[in-house]
Amino acid sequence: MEEEVIEWLAASVHRLVSWGASTAMIFGGVVPYIPQYRDIRRTQNAEGFSTYVCLMLLVANILRILFWFGRHFESPLLWQSIIMIVTMLLMLKLCTEVRVASDINTKRRSFSDFDVTFFWHWSRFLDYIQCVLAFTGVTGYLTYLFLDSVLYVETLGFLAVFTEAMLGVPQLYRNYQNNSTEGMSIKMVLMWTSGDTFKTVYFVLNQAPFQFTICGLLQVFVDITILLQVYLYSRYPQKPLPHPIHASSAKVL
Repeated sequence: MEEEVIEWLAASVHRLVSWGASTAMIFGGVVPYIPQYRDIRRTQNAEGFSTYVCLMLLVANILRILFWFGRHFESPLLWQSIIMIVTMLLMLKLCTEVRVASDINTKRRSFSDFDVTFFWHWSRFLDYIQCVLAFTGVTGYLTYLFLDSVLYVETLGFLAVFTEAMLGVPQLYRNYQNNSTEGMSIKMVLMWTSGDTFKTVYFVLNQAPFQFTICGLLQVFVDITILLQVYLYSRYPQKPLPHPIHASSAKVL
């Protein structure tokens, strides 16, 4: 009887740990963006955050969902992608509204202009939605055509995780351009680092496709490099970023 109780307790603990790990995988990816979202909303200044981070995460998670149709992986990773897409759209919506409110005299740009110079620098949130839908439609159609090709499916999976692994690069470059990390939420980067480390360990323990593990390690490296920027730039006077002039008609979230 005692052995049965111990086995039941061990099984219960294992299920609890598995459930906790799965929940952390699903929702943990969006947690780092909460402090950044709050900072942008509070200051009404999005200059310190690169919206290309949103672009890369949208591309990565759309490709990951399409990869699932060719090679099923664990459901928590699929749900994580869906929730991350929603989160990035919310971040884009806020950044677009803040930027447009501060640049009231700037010429409006739209996705339908097809001007490469202003790609991903549009004036309406609807333009970003149109771009995401167009990308999803094209890649979804290609996936439907080549779903039986192992090479295509494996390449799709690699592109998905590699793009996600590079998500910190736009922020890294923006910090380098500004010679400052002002406006960037350090809490966000710390959460990136801890989350990506946990995610990489999760991939290894659950024997996820090898693309996931390799790119997870690369992602941790980029996170650590950004933290190194925080340390280096903190030793020198920070370059002030322009702060928006609030118009009386500006929409405040």
